Amino acid sequence: MAALTCFKAYDIRGELGTELNEDIAYRIGRAYGEFIKPKTIVVGGDVRLTSEPLKLALANGLRDAGTDVLDIGMSGTEEIYFATFHLGIDGGIEVTASHNPMNYNGMKLVREGARPISGDTGLRDVQRLAEANDFAPVEASKRGTYKQISVLDAYVDHLMSYINLANFTQPMKLVINSGNGAAGHVIDEIEKRFQQANAPVSFIKVHHAADGNFPNGIPNPLLPECRKDTADAVREHKADLGIAFDGDFDRCFLFDENAEFIEGYYIVGLLAEAFLKKEPGAKIIHDPRLTWNTIDVVTKAGGIPVMSKTGHAFIKERMREEDAVYGGEMSAHHYFRDFAYCDSGMIPWLLVAELLAVKNLSLSQMVSERMKAFPCSGEINYKVVNAKEIISALTENYSVNSKSKDETDGISLECSEWRFNLRTSNTEPLLRLNLETRGDVKKLAQLLVEFDSLIKAHQ
Repeated sequence: MAALTCFKAYDIRGELGTELNEDIAYRIGRAYGEFIKPKTIVVGGDVRLTSEPLKLALANGLRDAGTDVLDIGMSGTEEIYFATFHLGIDGGIEVTASHNPMNYNGMKLVREGARPISGDTGLRDVQRLAEANDFAPVEASKRGTYKQISVLDAYVDHLMSYINLANFTQPMKLVINSGNGAAGHVIDEIEKRFQQANAPVSFIKVHHAADGNFPNGIPNPLLPECRKDTADAVREHKADLGIAFDGDFDRCFLFDENAEFIEGYYIVGLLAEAFLKKEPGAKIIHDPRLTWNTIDVVTKAGGIPVMSKTGHAFIKERMREEDAVYGGEMSAHHYFRDFAYCDSGMIPWLLVAELLAVKNLSLSQMVSERMKAFPCSGEINYKVVNAKEIISALTENYSVNSKSKDETDGISLECSEWRFNLRTSNTEPLLRLNLETRGDVKKLAQLLVEFDSLIKAHQ
């Protein structure tokens, strides 16, 4: 029984050919069908050249397990989430490698209600069955059906329900970079809704066409080198807002009117405040990496901040437990109660555009005070082999002057005027560092140099 290395902590992701191919995709479909025993499931795929054949092999496996398959075609991950909860069916699988290199692909799996299937909620069972590859012969009479459908109109109806188009009374320019990924077809439909409402909003589209060859590079705006085209277009068109997506558009990244990239951390605070205006006293979920700004914003707005371990499976579980209206991670994942507690890359930019219209302020004006109050490092990654030793050494070093210690995810230490979080990656041999201070940019710069030398000294 050969081990399938494409099974990760939260999803399936592997190098094409060796770790993931059509035979493995078939076995994953068959295993999902045997374990979950769904009557009906929805499948979709991103723009990668291998997504369509992998999806069809997956669908064959599901059908051989007796599952009826609905195929929504080329789609982003959140379209699978939406189709699963909107149609009230038993599960969904998106074939995607999101922002991974060209020679990779993968899958994201959910069950009924778009609940995630990850390491501790069934993914290991699916892996075990797929690895064993010991399936009963297929009975032709019990084989599932296959049908192509579209949920695009219903999905865009749902997206537009988060905003009021009547609020858009002044001209606004939006630069939207789909990165040649799956977002373009949704952007076109949203643009039509703005036009039908006679809202004076211009859509300036960059790398808009879906193209699995990724002629402009893999879309991953978390990497600084992937931000230039969006920033240039904002400057060229004097746009009010820049929006860039990753490949399966479950994350969106925002640029202000000066073409400055805005850390996801500050967008979390902005959206939390917007939701608390509509629902005072609601709970807001946040991750442990950077916290002070979110806690401050939520508390002042009369909400209840709740910290959860990083990662979509943990955040979604905590969202359901707390019935939180909104959850946000600094990595630009934003979760919404009305979206079955799932993350969406489309809802955040719509909400921010509406805030620009309603407040009649620029994005830089809306976040600059928060950025001054709680300057942060953003996430810094170190390739190391001894992450646990380094975390232990740094914890010991800084514990003397710390006020509190938290181990929700890695180690977070708080001193009176600054705090840090150090954690290992769930998917790569990386040590991840986040630092923030109470309004002290000089202290932040000094700490960055200090931590850098300490981490390198212990490697």
